[in-house]
Amino acid sequence: MTGPELHVVVPGSLDQRTGGYVYDALMVSGLRALGWTVTVHELAGAFPEPDTVARSAMNSTLESIPDGAWVLIDGLAMGGLPSPIEAHGERLRILALVHHPLAAETGLSETERESFEERERRALQPCRGVVVSSEFSAHGLEEYGVPPARIRAVLPGTARAPHADGPGPGEPPVLLCVASVTPRKGHDVLVAALARIRDLPWRCVCAGALDRDRAHADYVRRGVAEAGLEERIDFLGERGADDLAELYHGASVFVLASHYEGYGMALAEALAHGLPIVSTTGGAIPFTVPADAGVLVAPGDETAFADALRKLLTPGTTTREELAAGARRRAEELPTWQEAVASFAAAVEELTQ
Repeated sequence: MTGPELHVVVPGSLDQRTGGYVYDALMVSGLRALGWTVTVHELAGAFPEPDTVARSAMNSTLESIPDGAWVLIDGLAMGGLPSPIEAHGERLRILALVHHPLAAETGLSETERESFEERERRALQPCRGVVVSSEFSAHGLEEYGVPPARIRAVLPGTARAPHADGPGPGEPPVLLCVASVTPRKGHDVLVAALARIRDLPWRCVCAGALDRDRAHADYVRRGVAEAGLEERIDFLGERGADDLAELYHGASVFVLASHYEGYGMALAEALAHGLPIVSTTGGAIPFTVPADAGVLVAPGDETAFADALRKLLTPGTTTREELAAGARRRAEELPTWQEAVASFAAAVEELTQ
């Protein structure tokens, strides 16, 4: 007996290495392993602010899908394009997969934020349901007029991992940041905080795409140069899963100065490796990182971020070891990808009925 059939619509290639795309890809492969027939439609064009190519791709893709089919559309694709969703909402069983609202992106003008909020609100209305990656995001979508009964929170899975060994003997602590260099991820705040603790020994490694917002990436790297930290902060660009596992294993502390996260998969990976965390209270982060595993400060507060790092890096304190122990405890509670896929499958089946 064959399993359900599902069409998954994503902007661009599914094999991109951001948290959202990794989530999407692992859910697709997991559903297929359960016997589902999953067809992935990769849309051409610019997103989330769609260009003419993107509009045409969304329209033609939805038109090609047969009546009554189950269709899951990533929020990055659908949030800026309500009209095609409205046009096909009666004919197709459409679900939205929202990692975080588009209006929550950092650096938007008030006009841009209001436009995204209005369009995403319209796009969500014809959907039979919405899958989100955290309970925090589920509560947030209620403000978009989505009834709680139409929302399912499916946390990402996290692979079990050996606890980090850190750098070799005699080497300085390694601070690891895994995130695309975009305004929301707060690399500029991180650099400013690191400049405040230049008197302490440390090295910072940043792994994440440098081409998603080239102007911002250039701005961050200029900040590194102006602070005279080129020899202490490395930008490695995007890395695959094996390289990232090695980076986590060799780190001392995980750092993420993000302004907002809908969940924070990199934070969960850090917990899985038993790493103490310094991050922010932006979005869902406090729901992902418990108080006994990390120090969280207000987004954008470089002074508080620096103070938290100083506390963890100052010799003679036990804070780092205590938080590492808390991270290991939290890691045991995180769902595996097998569990996450099972929850995802159940959510899709419930919402499409």
